[in-house]
Amino acid sequence: MSATPKVVRHQAVQPMFDHLASTCEGLIAVDRDSRITWMDDKYKALLGIGIETDVTGRVVEEVIPNSLMRQVVTTGKPILLDLMEFGSRTFVVVRLPMLGEKGEIKGAIGMVLFDRAEYLKPLFFKYSKLQEELNRTRRELAGERQAKYTFSQFLGISEQVRQVKTMARRAAQLDSTVLLMGETGTGKELLAHAIHAASARSHKPMVSINVAAIPESLLEAEFFGVAPGAYTGADPRGRDGKFILANGGTLFLDEIGDMPLAMQTKLLRALQEKEIEPLGSNRVVRVDVRIIAATSRDLAALVRSNQFRADLFYRINVVPIVLPPLRERTEDIDVLAENFLDVFRLKTGEGHRELDPSALFMLKAHDWPGNVRELYNVLERAYTLNESSVLTAQHFMPILPGCTPPPPSQKAATLKLSHAVSQAERTAISAALIQAGGNKSQAARLLEISRASLYERMTALGMLSGD
Repeated sequence: MSATPKVVRHQAVQPMFDHLASTCEGLIAVDRDSRITWMDDKYKALLGIGIETDVTGRVVEEVIPNSLMRQVVTTGKPILLDLMEFGSRTFVVVRLPMLGEKGEIKGAIGMVLFDRAEYLKPLFFKYSKLQEELNRTRRELAGERQAKYTFSQFLGISEQVRQVKTMARRAAQLDSTVLLMGETGTGKELLAHAIHAASARSHKPMVSINVAAIPESLLEAEFFGVAPGAYTGADPRGRDGKFILANGGTLFLDEIGDMPLAMQTKLLRALQEKEIEPLGSNRVVRVDVRIIAATSRDLAALVRSNQFRADLFYRINVVPIVLPPLRERTEDIDVLAENFLDVFRLKTGEGHRELDPSALFMLKAHDWPGNVRELYNVLERAYTLNESSVLTAQHFMPILPGCTPPPPSQKAATLKLSHAVSQAERTAISAALIQAGGNKSQAARLLEISRASLYERMTALGMLSGD
């Protein structure tokens, strides 16, 4: 006849207990009233008690003042590794509850694993290294969840840019939901980060989620998180969603126009109630987040065609800001191009590049369906493929096929001395601002001029408009 599970368990546990008893530095047992029922000779020797001394029946704290055996008996929970002070010595101990046949607490067993804490130094060292690594990772992650851009990086001298920055600055002072609308590549994410950086929530997380990039089946988990063991294969520790990660700060919902209708309903409820429910959980979590949404689609048209909920549209369309396409603000191409070329120079360490009038003519004639992002990519390609210090229309012909070439008079144009000086000044100031991270006082020190002089030159060069 096969052994019962209880017998098998006893047969497995008894040798392990006997091994611990033989290798540990001391062993003690107490009953449910925390009175000592047994103490081995090794433990008595550690405590300086004579081997012949009988401690049976005494309250454990009378013999071991700092004992936590009573806590184990009371709670029924083990204390698997602890340091116990005894006089001038420190013991490494383990305490386990003793259970009866029906699971009732009958007492507890305590073991002294080591009579000196020094034996655990390698373990403590390893733990401290792991803790240090965890803290460093947390700091890096916290840095990733901060704003990456400021208003100074939303470049342009056009009236359209000035109006956008004015509205965005006003929005930053409020806590209302912002809806950024514009074609792909117009700088919606940059502006969202700038609004967060200028808001009262700037010291809290800035968390982004691209709705279009996440499969519909995973969206709910991304937004609201997953409870521990919510489904087969789920992380047993659970996972926080973007709402919880952004709590107290800003949640940027990019391409919200691509959100499925079912998810729109759940998002609307979260925005209205200011609470979320992790997937697989009945626990409701209160959240405080400021929403900045962005879309390259016509949400009003999507509402009319029943592809976007009207109530959600009204909820997020509190402070609407429309970002103009690059083709409607071609006067900004000069400033953007100079800035990007300086970025490439600092990134690669290669020589300076500048655009001659023929190149600028060609760039301004292009339609730019990809907007500022496309301009950045085109300039980076021209910078990489050509070593010439002056980029002309000819350098862009292979990159922008079909683009209108400049007339002969434009090709033959030369820079006046005053314009060349202005170009040089603009380049130097842009480079200093990039190196200083947009801090004008620091940029002035790098240029070895006063802050007032820097503002004066930037105003004269049209670099301060709207900043």
